[in-house]
Amino acid sequence: MPASPAINVEALRKTYDGGLWGRSVEALGGVDLTVRPGAIFGLLGPNGAGKTTLVKILLGLAHPSEGRAALFGTPAGDSEARERVGLLPERHPIPEFLTARQFLDYYGQLADVGQPRRDRRIARLLERVEMADWAEERVGAFSKGMRQRLGLAQALMGDPDLLFLDEPTDGVDPVGRRRIRDLLVELRDQGKTIFLNSHLLSEVEKVCSRVAILKDGKLVREGTVAELTTAERRYRIVTTPLPDALVQSLDGELRLQGTTDDGLERRTVLAEGRGALNAVLDRLRDAGVELEAVEPARKTLEDSFIDVVA
Repeated sequence: MPASPAINVEALRKTYDGGLWGRSVEALGGVDLTVRPGAIFGLLGPNGAGKTTLVKILLGLAHPSEGRAALFGTPAGDSEARERVGLLPERHPIPEFLTARQFLDYYGQLADVGQPRRDRRIARLLERVEMADWAEERVGAFSKGMRQRLGLAQALMGDPDLLFLDEPTDGVDPVGRRRIRDLLVELRDQGKTIFLNSHLLSEVEKVCSRVAILKDGKLVREGTVAELTTAERRYRIVTTPLPDALVQSLDGELRLQGTTDDGLERRTVLAEGRGALNAVLDRLRDAGVELEAVEPARKTLEDSFIDVVA
């Protein structure tokens, strides 16, 4: 029997009542979403798109107006579902007078982890997030990156199967972001499912296996990063230098992107499908141009996001 999806959302709607004189607001308008176990899934959307509402429903902090949401086959919000979840919110103030160990011990008690197991788990988690050397240091002396890594350790205290992470690398320097990315990949490889909400699209592009984009409460795009960043009708080619007359005759179908160290030219081909592409390539070959590489052109995830939400 196949495993239940880590997250399964069907026809999910959420409407906030505007009160006696106010106007009702539809925060979610029929969202369908499935996240398989062991994936790093990125949720994107502009402010007001419904991301926070969706996450609140998945965490059991809000109830849908219609539809259903389940975690590992259990209705979202049930105690069985909550026990399998860890959360790193965007704003997680940590009392600055606590040491790293004291902070994790406090959350271990909240997670009802017994003392001997709690001590062992704290030691392992501090090692895992590269904070063992600061175990007895007060949080007030920590950088933003150190606090984020400590927050990740807190989210892992109950050994959850599903992690909800809201802006885990926001405000973190490049070295700190790399450490957090490496940790997320390690957790994924161990079978953890990670639901990532971030405005840092370059980070999402590097670490997520699938991405969904919400706009005005509706899921407008979903797929792998490769699917979302493949540029329609655009192909990247590397060739020997083209004669000026040939470039002019192709009338804008080839756009020069730069040259390589050995003098080859990188160009983008605009073509409606493979047939049109092959026609352009045939003309290049007939003119004696050598083709070194041909592949679909890629956009950044940020470009794709802007195309969808603008």
